[in-house]
Amino acid sequence: MNSLDLQVVQQAQQWLEQGRSVCLSTVLSTYGSAPRGPGAMLVALADGRFCGSLSGGCVEDDFLERLGRNEFGPENQVVRYGEGGLAPSLKLPCGGVLDVLVEQFVPGCEALEHFSLMLQALQGQQRIIRAVSLDTLNRTLDICSAQGSTVEVSERQIAIRIGAARRLLIAGLSPVAEFCASFAVSLGYEVIVCDPRTELLAGFDLEGVKVIEQLPATFIANGGCHASTAVVALTHDPRLDDLTLLEAVRTPAFYIGAMGSQRTSEKRLERVRRIGGLDDEAIERISAPVGLRLGSKTPAEIALAVMADIVRVGNGVGRGAL
Repeated sequence: MNSLDLQVVQQAQQWLEQGRSVCLSTVLSTYGSAPRGPGAMLVALADGRFCGSLSGGCVEDDFLERLGRNEFGPENQVVRYGEGGLAPSLKLPCGGVLDVLVEQFVPGCEALEHFSLMLQALQGQQRIIRAVSLDTLNRTLDICSAQGSTVEVSERQIAIRIGAARRLLIAGLSPVAEFCASFAVSLGYEVIVCDPRTELLAGFDLEGVKVIEQLPATFIANGGCHASTAVVALTHDPRLDDLTLLEAVRTPAFYIGAMGSQRTSEKRLERVRRIGGLDDEAIERISAPVGLRLGSKTPAEIALAVMADIVRVGNGVGRGAL
């Protein structure tokens, strides 16, 4: 599964390679309620074909109609939807206001290189910052080492940071894992299921999920995790789960969790501490039992609790704020 942003960039590359000019639109800021946050992207052709989303459906039809009428022109510009926006002002159903950066790309090596570097960033190879000058055709890309807001807007220039798309690595297939994969696909995660057990993988087929017949720990050791990766071990099999945790804590993964009761989890953490020689800091990175405490009983409920906790951590929300 590719995240929505990955799909946008890959589709833009494909159209450019076919000799088509593309329009890339990026959400800059939202006021009030809005379904898509800063950095969300949509790529479109003048004939109305598109990939991605700016608002979850609120403004796309109007935007594509205007694009088809060539209202935006070739220069980089910011358009607004909502109160005080494009005339006639389109009131968003959620009552919010949406500012969108609109850029035009013509086929050629420069455009293809631009999207290639964006793709590398979304795949975790390097973090970049796009600097877009308004009312011009100028834009640059540079490696970004410093942390900061996804989007920064000044009077004449927009800075957009692009990093790895959120990834969910599921170590071992189980009923809970299947529901987690389904939920994560809906949330726009890149989803990978790693399991060496051929007999289990044979009956698993979920659209948007990449299946790798390999020991999860091996996949992780070979660079399967970046800073935007969540790793969950959901099998109750220590041969899979323990090795996964031992490798995962040596990566920058933002979330590491393992399923099990409180007693089982305590035994597991003590085991991986002893085998791996892990210190307290490493052990504290492991959420075990995994997930929010929702009183979950069924596989679907447990998976919901797991994904809710991953989203919480990914959004920087502490448990005390719940």
